[in-house]
Amino acid sequence: MSASTSLNAYRALRADRARWLPIALDIARGHGLDVSAPQVFVTGTNLVVGLGERLILKIFPPLLRAQFLSERGSLTQLKGRLTLPIPEIVAEGVRDGWPYLVITRLAGTLGSEVWPSLAEDQKERVLRQIGETIASVQRAPLGPLAHIEPRWDDFMRTQMRGCRSRHERLGLAPKFLEGLDDLLRDAAALIPMEAPPVILTGEYIPENFLLGCDDGTWSLKGLFDFGDVRAGWRDYDLLGPSAFMAAGRPGRVRSLLEGFGYAKLDGTLKRRLMALMLLHQASDLNSHICIDGWQEQAEDLVELQELIWAE
Repeated sequence: MSASTSLNAYRALRADRARWLPIALDIARGHGLDVSAPQVFVTGTNLVVGLGERLILKIFPPLLRAQFLSERGSLTQLKGRLTLPIPEIVAEGVRDGWPYLVITRLAGTLGSEVWPSLAEDQKERVLRQIGETIASVQRAPLGPLAHIEPRWDDFMRTQMRGCRSRHERLGLAPKFLEGLDDLLRDAAALIPMEAPPVILTGEYIPENFLLGCDDGTWSLKGLFDFGDVRAGWRDYDLLGPSAFMAAGRPGRVRSLLEGFGYAKLDGTLKRRLMALMLLHQASDLNSHICIDGWQEQAEDLVELQELIWAE
């Protein structure tokens, strides 16, 4: 594999496993690992191969080296600090400029496979656990993750500058775009820029956690994928579960926020969360808000925040 800087060239390589899987297996053999039944993971950003029941090899292209540093730093920093299982690093190295990690494989069922079919009380239970997990991760010291670039204030200001053009390009309805300037003015005061930062994954979504069922009760069993970790304001990590999972259901919203540590959902918090949702690195309201017909139910951003974080 070459150290190509082209994203398109990398995507073409990733889609053609015959070009990279033999190299991945050679890396695994070099660490004395079992390569008899490799499992290629087709989703995600990096090259990921399951090695038996216990291990996963994750290879990062050079142009995404920052994700390698984030993943390695997060797994190292959070080791032993959470009650919820996360992968442990077994080996690491670099092959032809491509960094890689060998990590332990967690037990459980991928959240995205189970979540749609869960009963409402089970969804509330899992969301409460997600809120608790976010808070637990954020209590861990930052360590070297404090040096991840861009810093929170620079990241937020960049997101604010590009917010309107981003959402125009993504086709956000004009009635929501009309309130954007007012919201961005509020955001500058609502979003703490200099507060002590915490660990943010930005992606507490069903694709990144595992669930398990014990005696008919579903629970959170594992958390993985720390490639997009940054340091910043704590509320940022409420956006993924708010958009993808809470679906504007008051019981779910309350469970998530209470698990996180917010006993009261007031207008200021809703406004801050709405601003952060529009400023999120992956923000795309049309694709991410899982409330049927929300575009028709809300006439502006104020009504939309009331819909997403319903009481």
